Amino acid sequence: MANVGSSSLRQAARLCAKNISSAGLIRSSALPRAAVVAASGQKVSGRRYVSESKKDAAQVNVESAIKADQKKFVQEMGKTQLEQPIQPTGANADAMMDPMAGVLKQATIMDEGQRPIYLDMQATTPLDPRVLDSMLPFYTGLYGNPHSRTHAYGWETDKAVEQARENIAALIGADAKEIIFTSGATESNNMSIKGVARFFGRSGKKKHIITSQTEHKCVLDSCRHLQDEGFDITYLPVQRNGLISMEELEAAIRPDTALVSIMAVNNEIGVIQPLAEIGALCRSKKVFFHTDAAQAVGKIPMDVNEMKIDLMSISAHKIYGPNGIGACYVRRRPRVRLDPIITGGGQERGLRSGTLAPPLVVGFGEACRIAKQDMDYDTKHIKKLSDRLLSGLMAMEHTTQNGDPNHFYPGCVNVSFAYVEGESLLMALKDIALSSGSACTSASLEPSYVLRAQACDDEALTAVSVLALADSRQMPTSTTCSSPCGACFVLARAEPVVGACAGGSGS
Repeated sequence: MANVGSSSLRQAARLCAKNISSAGLIRSSALPRAAVVAASGQKVSGRRYVSESKKDAAQVNVESAIKADQKKFVQEMGKTQLEQPIQPTGANADAMMDPMAGVLKQATIMDEGQRPIYLDMQATTPLDPRVLDSMLPFYTGLYGNPHSRTHAYGWETDKAVEQARENIAALIGADAKEIIFTSGATESNNMSIKGVARFFGRSGKKKHIITSQTEHKCVLDSCRHLQDEGFDITYLPVQRNGLISMEELEAAIRPDTALVSIMAVNNEIGVIQPLAEIGALCRSKKVFFHTDAAQAVGKIPMDVNEMKIDLMSISAHKIYGPNGIGACYVRRRPRVRLDPIITGGGQERGLRSGTLAPPLVVGFGEACRIAKQDMDYDTKHIKKLSDRLLSGLMAMEHTTQNGDPNHFYPGCVNVSFAYVEGESLLMALKDIALSSGSACTSASLEPSYVLRAQACDDEALTAVSVLALADSRQMPTSTTCSSPCGACFVLARAEPVVGACAGGSGS
């Protein structure tokens, strides 16, 4: 039986070797030595060891064959496999590409010289590299839940969260225990306005809220929701310069007024409201004062005690921090009482339930620390850039700066170009990224409600451009000035023609 098996094995080996050789798939020298010997019927000699330094003839022949085949392949293809990996092309490549990979690919192409100058800092700011460095450890090794009190993983992240809380509090002159983390300024505004209103509304004694007509959309919508719940809302008008009248505010306060909500820096026209005066008035009337300071904190000096602010909304991504994290300052003395809008585990003093994200919180705290450290330099730097920009833009005829020129944040420049629609200007300025209003409403073609509240004429309402400057980097202001100037010159000549054609007055 053993002889039969050996004979069958030798016969199969001979047949296999013959077929492979006739097919020309590989050289006969590339066959395993054992198979060749077995096919020929020779006795296989044993080896005590395998030399790693001395190559036998079969190994040399195999390597030579591989090199020859590779050389031939390279000559045919013109490049090595390492230099040109096989990739799908054409429509198939676009279909197989991950959506995020497509975004990154487009960003890489723009980085190679086609990326426009970013002048939309009121909408969001890039993440500071120092902030990113502080966040990375909490995405890898320090991943504990900060609310876990029984082990080191929770203790270390909780310590980092509390340090970030102290950094934020130091930026606005508050106590760390008065900082409540949220998802951003929108949530903080909702929590402040709805929370105070509903707490005092239960008694039925205070159901009146005062705000202005130029507030952020989330403030106005929160007030409209409260109106549906039976609250009385007073929307204060603003003056032509965008500032509220202190006399009108004082006259609007009633015995049943629970809260006054006025934003610190307007996100469209950049005007700075008189927060200290408003705070003093509200304190004397025993009314809580809330301010949306998303565009102010980290950019201008803010002190909640000097300004007598009771509630304040803050956002991280406006000051070179991460998206998706913000805070609400809630005063403890005198204590502000409010109902939470998110309930659950009772985190954040029971005012905002939910597990905190340590990377975002730490990044937020680091952004506030840097903002406090660099504020003096950034203030001078941004003022210099703003002056150069306004000097160039205002040199054009029929150009108007919107808002009070003496009480505005220099990093937010809002101008109207007569005879030119803002949307047309944005489309013409390919080398500058800017907006024609708030980022929350920039997709709408409706005129700005902020400028409408200032009683601006119809031409100014549709001819707006908002240029938001960066804080701590030199930007090509000459390009920023010359591009709008050139575009406005062309569009000013084209707009009347387009308007005439659209109106059918070609006769």
